[in-house]
Amino acid sequence: MEKQDSCACNSAPKLIFACSGAADVGAISDQAARHLTRGGVGNMYCLAGIGGRVPGIVKSTEAASAVLAIDGCPIDCARKTLEQAGFSGFRHLQLADLGLKKGHSPVTDEAVGRVVARGAELLGGGSCCAAAE
Repeated sequence: MEKQDSCACNSAPKLIFACSGAADVGAISDQAARHLTRGGVGNMYCLAGIGGRVPGIVKSTEAASAVLAIDGCPIDCARKTLEQAGFSGFRHLQLADLGLKKGHSPVTDEAVGRVVARGAELLGGGSCCAAAE
């Protein structure tokens, strides 16, 4: 019997859009989104594609079962980009709410871990396949 590499539950994906800005908190947001993706909690997706209104990216986002925007600083570029593209009802994680402040938050495993933990909570834990195992 062949090993199945994809989720058999056929649910729509959970998408993660991260600020990947130049500041320390942008790097933390980006790394947290990548960690959540590797952990099967959701799939990091292209925020620039939303801003550019790339049809395939917009359609995939419309079909997502959940969307998480992770913003590094209070300017909230990820949230605003999704809203300007017409999205609402998504989850939003602002790193300042976790005590991480732009220019004062080194990129450490501990900082990334705090964001990953909160992001996983907001997206409802693990992937559908992880929940089924």
